[in-house]
Amino acid sequence: ENMLAISGSVSYADQLEKIAFNALPTQVSDDFNTRQYYQQANQVQINREIRNFDQNHSGTDLCFGLLTGYACCTSNMHQGWPKFTQNLWYATHDKGLAALIYSPSEVKVFVADGIEVTVKEETDYPFGESVKFTVTHQSKQTVSFPFHLRIPEWCKKATIKVNNEILSEVEGNRIEILNRQWKSGDVVELLLPMHIFKNNWYEGSVSVERGPLTYALKLGEKWKEIKNDRDPIEYGDKYYEVYPTTPWNYALIHTPSAKMNEVYQVNKKTTLASYPWNTQNAPLEIRVKAKKIPSWKMYNGMTGPIPFSITNGMEAATEIEEIVLIPYGCTTLRISQFPVVR
Repeated sequence: ENMLAISGSVSYADQLEKIAFNALPTQVSDDFNTRQYYQQANQVQINREIRNFDQNHSGTDLCFGLLTGYACCTSNMHQGWPKFTQNLWYATHDKGLAALIYSPSEVKVFVADGIEVTVKEETDYPFGESVKFTVTHQSKQTVSFPFHLRIPEWCKKATIKVNNEILSEVEGNRIEILNRQWKSGDVVELLLPMHIFKNNWYEGSVSVERGPLTYALKLGEKWKEIKNDRDPIEYGDKYYEVYPTTPWNYALIHTPSAKMNEVYQVNKKTTLASYPWNTQNAPLEIRVKAKKIPSWKMYNGMTGPIPFSITNGMEAATEIEEIVLIPYGCTTLRISQFPVVR
């Protein structure tokens, strides 16, 4: 957030949204009464166990609890969304306003020569592709000021409309400036078409991305409350373990980048829940074909070493299955870095 304010760089805004819309919500329970100390990109079991971490707090680091892991997070975890909200809007050196992070909000600012303007932002982003801004002010005349809009790097071509008329179409990874006379009630709509793409990770594994969201395998979950009679003063009187009830050891079938939007099927819910960050309320899902890797098993409470992609002759199930991916931030257990087979 600070580097974004200093630099105005699109890359910092993209990274901020990547953290806020993926890593932040999954690490905290829906009621914000429990949290993890660590989270894993491939996380298929949450229980008290000593793992291959550089620090272990009696094996409680993955468990959901009030004091599990290290207790500093119990106070710090609540600061994420408020600080995110504080950094949605920015004043600019040219006496204007910049929207660099997108979420439903309303801001009152002084632009031009101290004229008060209100901008209301309405959107389902990061699940939806449209961001609507309504500009209002008390002046009987128009107000001239520059309105800066971030176009994310992942967006191939954004469309900007003013009062339902197309103003411009621009490529991603830039700040577009609308410098005009604004009437009270003017509406700006930013359309950010999302496409499916992949990122490469360790041992040739891939993640599935769409817009600012990473998608992960949807797993069945069994939650278990554990009464902590070993060290309740240090790690709380109870915590929660989570175990998978469905298979997790899948590999994606190799798909060229240019074909991903044909092969990967995106399904959207018609309504967005007030709290979308869990498996039940996930607003989108992606269906795709995959194969199980029988030799990819659990190790020390975690996924074992990820199979190298793509290995000729690697053991893989002959049966092709359809799996469901949902936004990473909606998962508790997940695979988000997949091996790849042909």
